[in-house]
Amino acid sequence: MDALDLSRWQFGITTVYHFIFVPLTIGLSVLVAGMQTSWYRTRDPARLRMTRFFGKLMLINFAMGVVTGIVQEFQFGMNWSAYSRFVGDVFGAPLAMEGLLAFFLESTFLGLWIFGWDRLPARLHLATIWLAAIGTNVSAYFILAANSWMQHPVGYRINPETRRAELTSIWDVLTNSTALVTFPHVLFGAFLTAGLFVIGISAWHLGRDGERAVFRPALRAGLLVSVVAAVGVTVSGDVQARIMTEQQPMKMAAAEALYTTSSPASFSLFTVGSLDGSEELWSLRVPHVLSFMATGDPDGTVEGIDDVQRQYQARYGPGDYRPAVPVTYWSFRLMIGFGAVAALLALAGLWVTRRGRFPAGRWFPRAALACVALPYLANTMGWIFTEMGRQPWVVAGVLKTRDGVSPSVGGASVIASLTVFTLLYAVLAAISGGLMVRYARQGPPPEQDVPADEPVPAFTY
Repeated sequence: MDALDLSRWQFGITTVYHFIFVPLTIGLSVLVAGMQTSWYRTRDPARLRMTRFFGKLMLINFAMGVVTGIVQEFQFGMNWSAYSRFVGDVFGAPLAMEGLLAFFLESTFLGLWIFGWDRLPARLHLATIWLAAIGTNVSAYFILAANSWMQHPVGYRINPETRRAELTSIWDVLTNSTALVTFPHVLFGAFLTAGLFVIGISAWHLGRDGERAVFRPALRAGLLVSVVAAVGVTVSGDVQARIMTEQQPMKMAAAEALYTTSSPASFSLFTVGSLDGSEELWSLRVPHVLSFMATGDPDGTVEGIDDVQRQYQARYGPGDYRPAVPVTYWSFRLMIGFGAVAALLALAGLWVTRRGRFPAGRWFPRAALACVALPYLANTMGWIFTEMGRQPWVVAGVLKTRDGVSPSVGGASVIASLTVFTLLYAVLAAISGGLMVRYARQGPPPEQDVPADEPVPAFTY
């Protein structure tokens, strides 16, 4: 493996690991803010204990997300300096806005929320967690705007003298149609992640007859959020698929391993054949579904890989413009499959816990706890599909991935850094997982009375 392949592996591993923490932070920050709002309105001590319990888990996750995210910034200069030099004027703008505006907003008010329990009036303290949650979601938008520019570059020009991309309109970058459809999809995915997280932990405690006043409302809230989020993921994903087909027809063709233009095009749930899908022995198909996903018309035309390849060769010159079809094909299906199972669990949970009920036996707590992993897997598969389906471009139609790697970086140095990062992240995973399990099992802090108009006293953990 050369420096290019190793650099891609390193960035992929660190990115996937970092994004494990991102959706939970985005979704859980809003859920914790909602829990504290519920306490502020009712003054029910159980709601305050719920807030403090899930708030602590959110903070552990947030800290790990910050630590792992810092590495992403360094890699742009270490392994991808040619990319950074070429697009830094454009790509750096939304990232700078994220750091200077959104990240400072969320980190500042999160700090006030952490240390302001026994110092700030209850209403002002409630405002700090909402501002931190808003900052977290705004931060996500700026980062997605930068990534969306790589998928669909707008608001720039190529300077003929420097041969670098230069920003011409930050407004076009921030209102990129790709960003506008990607953000709600990621946001709903984050709420599905947070909802299943709350469901799993709450069901585990309720299965052991623990703290019903705290975990019963938490369970119902998690189930409602998850069902709504699942609907949002489905609708936003449908819109996103059509935008993707217009802007990156090769990615949609690779998602189905569709080599020949078809009208209508069916969607295969499972296929047996050659690894790249060029030869099919057997498949389980649903008629018209791919046409509807790609065009909104059950009889719509979907371009095949071979036809798009010829178009790209005519436009960009000789070369292979096909992504890794096995990766795109299966990651697309796993993304949908994991998300669908998570949604079904949430819907079933709403039914079996209606009117104060809780299923007898151990099956529901175990199923709920196991399904915590599903939205994480769906998110991971979704990003693998998004990034691998764009190949061989690092900026679609503008810069190829092979031209973005640092020219002076050798394979040995990348192997060394890849090994260090992988081992370090393994240690961080063990620490983070241990802390989350420890405090999740520990349960909420002990009950304390809180006067209606005074600062909230800090709990003794």
